[in-house]
Amino acid sequence: MKVLVVGGGGREHALVWKLKQSPRVKEIYCAPGNAGIAGDAVCVGISAEDIPSLLAFARDKGIDLTVVGPEAPLCAGLTDQFEQAGLKVFGPSRAAAEIEGSKVVAKDIMAKYNIPTAGYAVFTEPAAAVSYIDRTGAPCVVKAEGLAAGKGVIVALDKQTAVNAVNSIMVDKDFGTAGDRIVVEECLLGEEVSILAFTDGYNVVPMVSSQDHKRAFDNDQGPNTGGMGAYAPAPVYTPELHKQVMDEILVPMIRALDAEGRTYRGVIYAGLMVTEQGPKVLEFNARFGDPETQPVLALLDTDLVEIIDAVLAGRLNKIEIRWKKQASVCVVLASGGYPGAYEKGKVISGLDRVAGNVVVFHAGTAAKEGKIVTAGGRVLGVTATGPDILQAIESAYKAVDNISFEGMQYRRDIGYKAIERIK
Repeated sequence: MKVLVVGGGGREHALVWKLKQSPRVKEIYCAPGNAGIAGDAVCVGISAEDIPSLLAFARDKGIDLTVVGPEAPLCAGLTDQFEQAGLKVFGPSRAAAEIEGSKVVAKDIMAKYNIPTAGYAVFTEPAAAVSYIDRTGAPCVVKAEGLAAGKGVIVALDKQTAVNAVNSIMVDKDFGTAGDRIVVEECLLGEEVSILAFTDGYNVVPMVSSQDHKRAFDNDQGPNTGGMGAYAPAPVYTPELHKQVMDEILVPMIRALDAEGRTYRGVIYAGLMVTEQGPKVLEFNARFGDPETQPVLALLDTDLVEIIDAVLAGRLNKIEIRWKKQASVCVVLASGGYPGAYEKGKVISGLDRVAGNVVVFHAGTAAKEGKIVTAGGRVLGVTATGPDILQAIESAYKAVDNISFEGMQYRRDIGYKAIERIK
């Protein structure tokens, strides 16, 4: 079969890498792809958000399956348009994807169906938001309602930071129209865990648990990013917690979406905080997470195409999804200055020195004059597997030591919460 993967980041490289392992896949195209993906698929110069051109390409090439990586095309209705054209596509509909496209929609559904999440208030005027913060105090979390590439969330430990966040999102429009409305939430305390799950609209099958590292610097310091690394599985996610998450969050949310006329098929991502009162939802995403996908797919033992087929046919309960009894760690190498301003075009060296149980997934890279250069904020996801988390971490950082580019920055503590918890 011919497969088209939509997107051009580290998550999409991991998807291409995994799909390529299926004996059923003969050709893979990726739009727009990147310099690393070009080694595993044919890259096509079409933006992930240019739905008419993607549709025309899929028809012209006789694509048998389209797998959508990023949230923006899903929220813009790519799945709906492909399905109307009679094309097979993996990803939720526009209405279902609103759980990510609108934080207000997600919070309102959770409130209506008693799915545990942080208390919240919604504002369309900055003055009203500031007045609310003045009354309720800090810490709190200020979120742009719409899509902001994982960066529209500001954790404010004091009132002034919260007020500055309101102004940055609503007045200065740092995240564009995503900040036309904001959500101000109570600040949940605990340890975060990411649960990705396959769902056919009724059956829900979770993947191995993972933990993302959102802050730019070690010890969870600095601004929020799209994610500086992840590991799987997360020891904080115990069997008891798993049962609670399935019973109180994942299955109820899929049922709620169906009841709301938003039947959800694809991958649903629950970002959770494990609080003293139990797990609570920080956010839902309508797709594979990035960088969680990299270590999670590294542990998947079942053919991804078989799983996708089961999801689309509504028979997810009829297949067995197997996972390797190992651990995996992804360390993101980012451009200097990320998540703020950064320079592109820096030559990357040392990629040829990485081998063994390590895969380097490309995120923001391009080919230039026969060399691989930086082309984004998050540049590479160095992903290692090992018999346990400690050995996976060691392998990942050993590989990182071989790679360099001007201004390269990365966290040196990816996975260390897991080690602390195991100890």
